[in-house]
Amino acid sequence: MSDSVLDQTSALLRGSFELESATPPATEAELLAVLTHRIAEMLERQPDYLMSLLYRLDVLEEKIRPVLRPDAVEPAPLGLARLVLERQKQRVLTKLTIKPDTLEGMDDWSW
Repeated sequence: MSDSVLDQTSALLRGSFELESATPPATEAELLAVLTHRIAEMLERQPDYLMSLLYRLDVLEEKIRPVLRPDAVEPAPLGLARLVLERQKQRVLTKLTIKPDTLEGMDDWSW
């Protein structure tokens, strides 16, 4: 992940998950570790809020269900953190690569 994508992804996650770190994570692995820790706390203390947040972040339910199963390959907080991180990276990359066309005929509008 490039530094720009990492920074933007980190900023999105800091806001959504209230991540408070003095310095932003330098690598994707560090960001994943911080996010995993926060999701573990939320699973324990605020599971309903976490599920609501996942919904608002557009993490698909069909991806969440297998991660939360008792026989999942990795612990639930790590699996959820991977899903969230991947979704937020997709958002950042989409914003960087797809530029909307300017609307024509909007010059007369004043805000």
